[in-house]
Amino acid sequence: MARYIGPKTKICRIYGEPILGNGKWLTKNSNPPGQHGATRKRKTLGEYALQLREKQKAKYTYGLLERQFRKTFVEASKMKGVKGENLIKLLEARLDNTIYRLGLTASRPEARQLVAHKHITVNGDTMNVPSYSCKPGDIIAYKNKSAINDSILGKSRGKNPKFSWVDWNVAEQKGIFITYPERENVPENIKEQLIVELYSK
Repeated sequence: MARYIGPKTKICRIYGEPILGNGKWLTKNSNPPGQHGATRKRKTLGEYALQLREKQKAKYTYGLLERQFRKTFVEASKMKGVKGENLIKLLEARLDNTIYRLGLTASRPEARQLVAHKHITVNGDTMNVPSYSCKPGDIIAYKNKSAINDSILGKSRGKNPKFSWVDWNVAEQKGIFITYPERENVPENIKEQLIVELYSK
């Protein structure tokens, strides 16, 4: 299971965005990490550095390691349409991300843990693979015992209505992955074209 276990605030400071949490410390110290802080003279990033930086940002955001990310990019390249947009669609369709979008957890790492510990079912079958790629029409729900577990239900924060490609039925405690999202509907600040250019070298 791919996961980053280092200091989250440090990664947020690198990109100047709360990509691994709420970013509450960014207001206190938003300077990139490194010796001398804000007074340090920093070089202008070149083309390759910008492309690599964008790829690393996407990997941290969705919690993937290099092998998983490249495999996802190869799959996106085989699909019809724009490669970069296909990549974002596949990343958004991951089961851990779908659970996060449904509002069952406050973060993607929490969603990944929920799946790995076998608390989630997909179309009635227990699923413990966070990287499972959801298909339109897939039904996501808690397992019977998990659906009455207060510690699990307590993680829920409610679905954001902006995410129209997923839906959660509170009464039935079931969600559905309706369709792959359009790029303009995904709020993540990722320049996917730079990633495509990097892998195309």
